[in-house]
Amino acid sequence: METVEQRTRRPSDSDPDLDVLIVGAGLSGVGAAYHLRERCPWARFAILEARETIGGTWDLFRYPGVRSDSDMFTLGYSFRPWHSNKAISDGQTILDYIRDTARVFGIDKSIRFRHKVTGASWDSTAARWTVQTLRSDGTREEPVQFTCKFLYMCSGYYDYEEGHAPTWPDMGAFRGRIVHPQHWPQDLDYAGKRVVVIGSGATAVTLVPAMAQTAGYVTMLQRSPTYIVSRPEQDAVANRLRRWLPARLAHRLVRTKNVLLTMYFYSLARRKPQAFKHFIIRMAGKQLGPEFDVRKHLTPRYNPWDQRLCLVPDGDLFKTIRAGKASIATDEIARFTPAGLQLKSGEHLDADVVVTATGLKLKVLGGASISVDGRAVNLADTVSYKGMMYSGVPNLASSFGYTNASWTLKAELIAQYVCRLLNHMRSGGFDICMPRLDDEAMGREPAVDLTSGYIQRAASILPKQGTKQPWKSYQNYARDLMMLKFGSLVDSAMQFERRAQPMGAAQAA
Repeated sequence: METVEQRTRRPSDSDPDLDVLIVGAGLSGVGAAYHLRERCPWARFAILEARETIGGTWDLFRYPGVRSDSDMFTLGYSFRPWHSNKAISDGQTILDYIRDTARVFGIDKSIRFRHKVTGASWDSTAARWTVQTLRSDGTREEPVQFTCKFLYMCSGYYDYEEGHAPTWPDMGAFRGRIVHPQHWPQDLDYAGKRVVVIGSGATAVTLVPAMAQTAGYVTMLQRSPTYIVSRPEQDAVANRLRRWLPARLAHRLVRTKNVLLTMYFYSLARRKPQAFKHFIIRMAGKQLGPEFDVRKHLTPRYNPWDQRLCLVPDGDLFKTIRAGKASIATDEIARFTPAGLQLKSGEHLDADVVVTATGLKLKVLGGASISVDGRAVNLADTVSYKGMMYSGVPNLASSFGYTNASWTLKAELIAQYVCRLLNHMRSGGFDICMPRLDDEAMGREPAVDLTSGYIQRAASILPKQGTKQPWKSYQNYARDLMMLKFGSLVDSAMQFERRAQPMGAAQAA
């Protein structure tokens, strides 16, 4: 069997014509490359990364307290045991884990940094994608082109350039500083100052307790409440098992346990939403005390999992509020003032620093435009196949994780499926695989079944999903495991073809 070192030295990684081109060197891209090396050792591949370093999201976000909102035994890789004793981990430790994984398995040597993919065009005659990139040396950009048989997008789902940043009246009148957490300024000094964090999502509930450690006072200003759930920062079962068992076995057992628990609680929340809702709110109320207005500040208008739940390790947000270092205000902004924010209720929030934790701006395929045989493809007109490919788009898959569980669980299933698909095509002599919608009359639904603002704002650019397999995404790991890892690659929708003419003739033409 080929060793890691032998695979790392393969000269094919520098070939501009590749079997597989992976876009993105974050959590998904590094995992995809690992599975490709292990399961398709014949494949020539490279990873294109727009930035100059590994890590994706975990390198981009630098705001105080940045951490996972899923446990690391499922957010981490199945093939690389999570070694920290913290199941809910800080961002830097996660970043180190991703980079170390890339180094240990030689994946870092296949990454081409500062290559931003701007477009990709498919030619059915050559059975190739031509991928356009802009390569930067730090001072200027130049166009660089690649070709590949299969394009694997692991570039995430949101815009790295900017987050969602709404405006309010008179923002220019504010004498303090306004920052967005996606591009956190390293020179921001908020020690002893009054801070207002606008938002109620995962970023906001992370920022408040972290900033409150040194700020004078922090207020989380929300237009409407979010479900906030406390979870232990450390997994006691995991820590015990790792003392008794080999690391890989312990990791596998804890991962399975956490997958099953997540599936159970999600199913319970969807089957008995009112009971689950009252349970979450009651638990939060117990940690905040009887004086806290739970109905006003912690009772959302929607059911659990209509939007993602917010996780707070060891109830750190609740502890910070009880300690008198922070509070929650549920209101709307009328306008900014020189000294803070005037709310529609008439209340005024004094502030020296305002953090607009107002969410993400979605971007599909990293913002790259794609075309098939000269025809521009609008992904909003396509239907998602198995949550990873698109109707009418050949030889392209994208990594998109779960919304109700850890991202990596689905990302790894997709990686394993892509490897099975590539091996099937190679053994069968096929050049093209394309999901073709076999039932035009089938109903259409949003690809992501969440009411969150960032999903609703992106409805016009996201693909749709169908109402039945293989066009429907059930957000169910057990179901996806059977379909993607063990299910048949051949169905009524997946079309396999051989290219129309020999590659040599296509190149000559």
